[in-house]
Parts: sequence; structure tokens; C-alpha cells
Amino acid sequence: MIEYILLAVGIFLLVKGADYLVKGSTSLAKRLRVPTLVIGLTIVAFGTTMPELTVNLFAAVKGLGEIAFGNIIGSNMANILLILGITAIITNVKIHKSTVWKEIPFSFLAVLILFVFSNAFLLDKVSINYLLRTEAIILLFFFVIFIWYVFGLAKRSRTQLEDKKIKIKERSYWTIFPIIILGIIALFIGGQWTVNSAATIARNFGVSEFLISASIVAIGTSLPELATAITAAKRKDTNLAVGNIMGSNILNIFWILGVTAVINPIAFPVFARVDLIILMATTFLLFLFMFIGKKHQLERWKGIVFVIAYILYIIFLIVRG
Repeated sequence: MIEYILLAVGIFLLVKGADYLVKGSTSLAKRLRVPTLVIGLTIVAFGTTMPELTVNLFAAVKGLGEIAFGNIIGSNMANILLILGITAIITNVKIHKSTVWKEIPFSFLAVLILFVFSNAFLLDKVSINYLLRTEAIILLFFFVIFIWYVFGLAKRSRTQLEDKKIKIKERSYWTIFPIIILGIIALFIGGQWTVNSAATIARNFGVSEFLISASIVAIGTSLPELATAITAAKRKDTNLAVGNIMGSNILNIFWILGVTAVINPIAFPVFARVDLIILMATTFLLFLFMFIGKKHQLERWKGIVFVIAYILYIIFLIVRG
């Protein structure tokens, strides 16, 4: 019973820790006169991926490859099928042309590269099945390319990151540093409890750690993206929601898996190749939906299809164990 409590509290601490870290860091950056544009592209963007990063770092250190990959693949599946699906059910989601032709394909490329790396042992006829440091460096190289693209996009169109989009509360230094420290502590404890309890629950039920991390942990660590998407949908600001989700999917693979494997190479779960194929198919379906029905829009019926597909994916994970 204690494992379930620790898992729930761990996920809660991850989400709140990331929130505190973002609030403290953005306030500090504002006091240091860092432009709002830069704050949005760095602190806010990376802040929503902190739960996934924390979980993966602990999983890598403990050699729990299933949790590391399950967390990333599961989060990306939840981002597209669950979060975008719910957002589309709330309101039709209009997607910017640059997202359709650049960010969605870039997200697909990220999954494709990870799939190739997961099958490297077949292509090279070697026995190892790890995401190695050399491969992690390649992921980080693509991450740098993506960040360069985002900064270029922001310079050309600053409207997405105006002050009214990013609310930064003025705080004193005496308030800022305790908030940042509290956020780091919450992330550390939350990450440790989440990884340990997920591994324990998997062993107790005789199921894979991938199942627990790709479902419960992935949904938990995707809560910041879900909250952002629902808020954006209510404000009819769906461009920001979609951009946040696709950016998160790209960062999850290129940034988080890259950093994780540089610190400690992580083992690929053999069966996870099927999940990568499903994730590629899901990303490609999102792209196809941009040309079915209303162009460059996720209509309500498409959102329903996504949510049903996510439920089927969870059932698939449970049946596979």
C-alpha cells in the first residue's frame, strides 16, 4: 500500500516542484532584466519537461531502462492522443502552418531516429541493445538544431511570447531563492519516490516496469502540458497549446533521452520497438488529420478518435503486461 502512496505523492511533488522551479526562475530572470522572449523559450519551455527529466535521471542511475523509455514514449503518446484529443473535444484546434510542416515532421523525425537506434544491434550485427553515449550526443545535436529553429521562429514572430502570454510575478530575492530551492528539493524527492515505487509496484504485480511508467507515471508527468492545453483551449489560444505539446515531444526524445544516456547508457526494452512504431503511426496520423476535414484543424471528431486510440493503447499495455 505504501508504494501507491509514494507513487502518487512522488508524481505530485514532481509537478509542484517543476511549477515552483519555473516560478522562481522566471521571477529571478525578470529581476535580472532577461527579455520575456528568452524566458519563454528557455525556463518556461524546459520547466514543463522537468518531471520527465527527473524521472529519467533517477531511472538511468539505477539502471532502470524500462522506466526511462516507458516514461518518454508514454508521455509522448499521452501528449498527442490524450491531451490534444481532450483539447480538440473542448474546442476545434487550429494549428499553425509552421507547426504542420515543421514541428510535427520534426517530432516524427525524433521518433524515427530513436527507432533506428533501438534496432542498431540488428543493423550492425552486435549483441548490445543500449542507447549509447555516442547516440545520445547525436540526439543532443538535433536538440541544438531544434532550439536554433525555435529562436529563429520567435524572432520572426514575437506575438506568441508577448508579455501577456507569460505572466511573471514580481518577487523579492528573499522569496525567489526559497521557491527555487523548494522546487529542486520537491523534484529530487518526487523523482526518487516515483522511480522506486514504480519499480516496486511492477515487481509486486509481475508486470513490466515499462507498463507502469508508460501509463501512470507518463500521465502524471504530462499533467503540466495537460493543464496548459486545457487553459489555452478555454482561451481559444490553441496555437500555444499545440506548440507546447509538440515542443515537449521533441524535447522528450532529443533533450531528455540525450542527457539521460550521456550520464549513463540505458538499455532498450526489446518489446518497446512496437511502442515506437505505434508512436510513429500516431504522429503521422496527427499530420494526416491536418488535411482531412477542415484543413490544419483538429476537429471534435478527431479528438474523440485520439482519446479512443489512447484508451486502446493503455489496454494494449495492460494485456501485454
